[in-house]
Amino acid sequence: MTVEQITKVIYDAIDDKIGQDISIINVGAVSSLCEYFVIATASSQRQVKAIADNVEDELTKLGIEPRGKEGHGAQTWVLLDYGDIMVHIFDEENRGFYNLEKLWKDAPYVDVDTLA
Repeated sequence: MTVEQITKVIYDAIDDKIGQDISIINVGAVSSLCEYFVIATASSQRQVKAIADNVEDELTKLGIEPRGKEGHGAQTWVLLDYGDIMVHIFDEENRGFYNLEKLWKDAPYVDVDTLA
């Protein structure tokens, strides 16, 4: 699978659990950190966990495991590191506080319909 196809699977897994304000940012256009950030908001800590678990489950079905994961304990911001793709699931308060979109404002947004 291509990075773009995996990113689309991640997007769909987030959307399946009613993730809000899903953004895909092409960080690779301005940095060598990774290719894409996928950022989403959940309405509660419970939903943060449910979304993160669903992303992991869907990618595990494809034989793709995260290189690292952070935040499962607090469930206010879960980061899943898939190498070329970093998935950030925030609760509403922390999404606004950390404002990754502003931090990476020079990186272009990607329309999900252009993936895969």
